[in-house]
Amino acid sequence: MKLFRGRIFTPTGDPFDSPEAFLHLEDGMIAVEGGKITAIGEADQFRDLEAEKFNLDRRYLMVPGFVDLHLHAPQLDMIGSYGGHLLEWLERYTFPHEAKFSDPAHASRLARRFFDEMYRHGTLTALIFSTIHSEATDILFSEAERRRFRAILGKTMMDRNAPAALLEDPEESYAESRRLAEKWSRGHSRIGYAITPRFAPTSTPRLLELAGRLREEFPEAWVHTHISESLAEIAWVSTLFPDARGYLDVYDRYGLIGAKTVLAHAVHLTDAQMDVLAEREARIAHCPTSNLFLGSGLFPMAPMLERGIRVGLGTDIGAGTTLSMFTVMADAYKVQQVRGHVLSPLHLWYLATLGGARALGLEQVTGSLQKGKDADFLILDLEATPLLAARSSAAVTTEELLAALIFLGDDRTIAECRVEGDRLWVRENRPAGSPFALQPASADSQEVSP
Repeated sequence: MKLFRGRIFTPTGDPFDSPEAFLHLEDGMIAVEGGKITAIGEADQFRDLEAEKFNLDRRYLMVPGFVDLHLHAPQLDMIGSYGGHLLEWLERYTFPHEAKFSDPAHASRLARRFFDEMYRHGTLTALIFSTIHSEATDILFSEAERRRFRAILGKTMMDRNAPAALLEDPEESYAESRRLAEKWSRGHSRIGYAITPRFAPTSTPRLLELAGRLREEFPEAWVHTHISESLAEIAWVSTLFPDARGYLDVYDRYGLIGAKTVLAHAVHLTDAQMDVLAEREARIAHCPTSNLFLGSGLFPMAPMLERGIRVGLGTDIGAGTTLSMFTVMADAYKVQQVRGHVLSPLHLWYLATLGGARALGLEQVTGSLQKGKDADFLILDLEATPLLAARSSAAVTTEELLAALIFLGDDRTIAECRVEGDRLWVRENRPAGSPFALQPASADSQEVSP
């Protein structure tokens, strides 16, 4: 058993339903055994337990790891590429970069850098797009498993309206996707497979039919794609699928909409489409940073939540300009402010952690610091920058502390990542003269001070 003592914050439920669904302890303890949280509470409750003990100075805060509900690993190298709306941006930047993944050496280098950056930014769970290349996708899976990262991944399926080097035969796309699903969708505790048609404009009816077949063959797999990101995209879909009753129906008619479907963006859905999503229990990845960067529109969160649709947050790199969930939370707040829907810091933190886990159906194992879940958590440095130190020290309430982190935090705030209680990432260049966040407590000391 390991005992982690210090300041703790975690959502414990949905703050949209219950504003008090969180736990904030100034002197708390997390007990970890066999990679699981066996207990959490006030430190005094654990006084008599025999265990390896780790004590945190008050400058640190333990929180659940972030959940990124939508991003493109191959687009890491093109993050921050300037200019253009969605369709133009895909042609100018995305497709040329993704074509490089025919080279396994390039894919291997990118995979290592990608998971380095995920840990650097405190993301411990993610739903990830690969490219059409099955070998590159296999490399991403293997690197995720080696790093003990909780990853749901899929080979992109695409057979029209893209450069020739990125187009597949539908039957071959199905066969390669099926091979990867057989390998990775079962028997891997922290890995899952996602059936991944890129989006309707790059999919023929035959490709979507075969994607639907994969969903029948692998009911444990997720479905991950895009929908209604921009008005130009929606108009294009209507010309490509003239018999469909709108964009959502393109996927629904092939059996791709259900409780394990995660649709990215959903900026311009109609009320009727949102009703169908609620009925089918599909989930939405809200990607405010990329929606703002590409000028796609402002996500209608309130009507989604009113219908009971589960929503989480995604960075959507490379259209998203950062892997930081702090920035994504801040941008989600701003988008909803413009729409007249006020999100509290508790709402935002929920969306970036437990809300994302619920959208993936993983709330029993991750997303919050609660008994029985995997001990996947972050240690945040509340003094990572002078401004954050000043603002967080002045915080009186839980919401004020979380707001300081959301609006002033960045990758420097992530001091350490713990997966199943084990330290898997530690920040370099820590403050001079300061021991790191966690050190085994000495027999005659109850605290480690900087």
